[in-house]
Amino acid sequence: MMMLFNPITGCLTPRARSLATGLGTGGILLLSACGLQKDIDVELPAYPAQLVVESYLENNRFPRVSVTESVPYLSAPDAGLPQGVKVVLTLPSGRRDTLLYAPAINPNTNKGYTHTGRTRISARPGDTFKLEVYDTQGRRVTGSATMPATVPLDSVEYKYNDLTGSQRMAYVLASFRDPAATVDFYRFQVHKRSVSTDPEVEYTVEDRLSNGQPLSLGTSYQFSPKDTVFVTLYHLDRPYFQFLQSVQDARNSNGNPFAQPSAIKSTVEGGIGIFTILSYQRQRLILK
Repeated sequence: MMMLFNPITGCLTPRARSLATGLGTGGILLLSACGLQKDIDVELPAYPAQLVVESYLENNRFPRVSVTESVPYLSAPDAGLPQGVKVVLTLPSGRRDTLLYAPAINPNTNKGYTHTGRTRISARPGDTFKLEVYDTQGRRVTGSATMPATVPLDSVEYKYNDLTGSQRMAYVLASFRDPAATVDFYRFQVHKRSVSTDPEVEYTVEDRLSNGQPLSLGTSYQFSPKDTVFVTLYHLDRPYFQFLQSVQDARNSNGNPFAQPSAIKSTVEGGIGIFTILSYQRQRLILK
């Protein structure tokens, strides 16, 4: 009896290789059965955990900051919070306010935070706030943000298509005038029923091709009669705009073997994250 496979190497014997060569396609398949799999252990470099900071200040709201830690890409999720972290917010007046460590969920946004202020802040366009986050391990994150000017909404309207019944849907359109003296960035959101849920529509734009002109941002035909929608127009500074774009790029490349890796463009130094002051206009619309 002729042996086809070497019991030691697991590959075809010379005699079997010669036989397989004369079998055409079948022989090729037989030859390909040798060495189909090879396990490789890749040693990933060890990166020290960094502080991750997220804070969106709003006028007449309590200042709140979320501080977590970065973890390796392939590690299991860790819900633990870094300990011994201090957060100091410097107001436009120069007064330093040490925030209280009190982890909770903001009921207005459904977002978690770790530190909160005791008094509401006053933020006006042009005001600059500074943030300092440090811990007992010597890690320190700093950031500075200036509130952008308010861009008023001129109109918010909706229009139905020509269909009937369950196919009768409406689009929503918001119009405003872009300031001519500056380079401007915007974030457009439309929520249904509540702003504490994920938006139905969300995207960012810049005025590179429409500086100083009337602008309209809208949706597709996707809202039904009696829907209550909240239309929000954020006026962003450049760092916040670039942060949002980098987050979207990272989401798009995550898990895609053909996409280039995308790093988050943080607005803070010494760590990862975002520190900004929100400037927005919002209107509620009930579709009739």
